Amino acid sequence: MDLVNWTIAALEPYGPSGLFLLAFIESSFFVVPPDLLLIGLALLSPQNGIFYGAIATIGSVMGGIFGYWIGYKIGEPLLERIISKEKIEKVHEYFNRYEVWAVGIAGLTPIPYKVFTIASGVFYVDLRRFILASAIGRGIRFMTEGVILFLYGDELLDFLTHHFEWITLGVALIGVILGVIYYRLKGDGGSEPE
Repeated sequence: MDLVNWTIAALEPYGPSGLFLLAFIESSFFVVPPDLLLIGLALLSPQNGIFYGAIATIGSVMGGIFGYWIGYKIGEPLLERIISKEKIEKVHEYFNRYEVWAVGIAGLTPIPYKVFTIASGVFYVDLRRFILASAIGRGIRFMTEGVILFLYGDELLDFLTHHFEWITLGVALIGVILGVIYYRLKGDGGSEPE
């Protein structure tokens, strides 16, 4: 069983508490996104979709503050273990230019959020602005999921149940197509130019 499945199986029985914990640790040091548990819980109980979105948002913002603290206290040596020194310089430039916008937008993306929370502490982003940007970015992401599942959860579950094989095939086909496009654009079979 891989880490994602193990994490979801371990935390799902705890419902909202497990979701809060996963959102907290994902924003500071863990790799499994809370979206998977949020969606799973909300599909089982669509009337609680908005509640689950709020739980994930609060847990993620609080975990982000912990990630910020890690970056602030431990600093660059920790960041250097995650990414190269050259990339740290690029991230630092990015933070200098966009500061809280970087945090807010990162909260919407599949990029591991902990990189941005830790970097915010390393680069001394204003904590109040960091919290606000985290709340907005993560709130948009998780509350959108929660509202969609609240409104359409039963229909979505019915659709997924009846068309699972076709959906799985479609996702796999898209993955293969994207992989082929990537390698064609790269052009040299993956070797780095010298």
